[in-house]
Amino acid sequence: DTNTITSYMNPLVSYQYEPGSVMKIFSFASAIEEGLYDGEETYQSGSIQVDSETIVNDVEKDWGVINFDTGFAYSSNVAATMLSFRLLDNGEKKLPDYYDALGFGKKTGIELANEVTGDTEVVYKSELANSSFGQGISVTPIGQVRAVSAVINGGTLYTPYIVKNFLEPETDTIIKSNEPTKVGSIISEETSSIVRYALESVVAKGSGHNSYIENYRIGGKTGTAQTVENGVYSDSKYILSFIGFMPADDPEIVVYVAVQNAKNVVQYGGTVAAPIARNIFLSAIDILDIEADTEGIPKEYTWLDTKYVVAPDVTGLSLDEAKDALKGFNIEYSGNGDEVVYQSPSGGMYVKEGGTIVLMLN
Repeated sequence: DTNTITSYMNPLVSYQYEPGSVMKIFSFASAIEEGLYDGEETYQSGSIQVDSETIVNDVEKDWGVINFDTGFAYSSNVAATMLSFRLLDNGEKKLPDYYDALGFGKKTGIELANEVTGDTEVVYKSELANSSFGQGISVTPIGQVRAVSAVINGGTLYTPYIVKNFLEPETDTIIKSNEPTKVGSIISEETSSIVRYALESVVAKGSGHNSYIENYRIGGKTGTAQTVENGVYSDSKYILSFIGFMPADDPEIVVYVAVQNAKNVVQYGGTVAAPIARNIFLSAIDILDIEADTEGIPKEYTWLDTKYVVAPDVTGLSLDEAKDALKGFNIEYSGNGDEVVYQSPSGGMYVKEGGTIVLMLN
């Protein structure tokens, strides 16, 4: 029907909303870049007073005296607020300056219609505090992906694009190619390396643990943001998000997942969005042929988690010696010799506790 006008809104570029704790990535990265961050420094994590407002952590969590590295892993609003004030008082560049340099409040230039800008302008000290942990400001999904990519790729902000090559249909020859366009350098490679490690610790030890994949290195950050209805925060509607990347030491892929108004679940980005991202990462491992890497940060398990342990290397041992070394595992083997010449999974890999290890005998 040519008389009917349909409106197409692409959430990637056309939705703007409060991002929640994903913004802490930039609060911490900015403080590190300005030389105002010491991960071993301790602080009182319970609350901080900002004018007439008391800033607390999510659900008023108080971990007592902890260091800033732990505060980042635990997604502490208080830590993010403290760092935003350090930037205000002592930084050559303030947190809003980094927002601007990272492209927030502006279009990314991606070749998709109906892109909006978001709004990260802050005026008052309380607004600065809230922005440091992702409240009172608005961003788009593509804006977050671009900014996180800059923080973890060594510090360079690029213009994102969708199409790599335009081809001539009959000859299949390339008419035009898109190449990465550098917008600017935001942080140093050293700062970027520190942030990548910190975000890996969030997945291994903190709020992003539901995205962890044994034998692979993943970094990321969760976000839990209340939606605004009629000018006030809703007590029941949230946008639950997770942004992550792998491999954590040399990223090849960034994944952003946001779920709006999730039903019948605990309202946390780490509970809802992180497991979805984990499934995407599992597919990416096969598609991109990402190699296993056991050099990352070991996961801190909760009593609900399926536990993984490091498999001993039993190649070259006799069958009896191998059985002794693999107590607690199920063992399957082929061959009728007495020496182990191959095992799967190999020694040093993480294997499910009580899982199966296959041996080949000579």
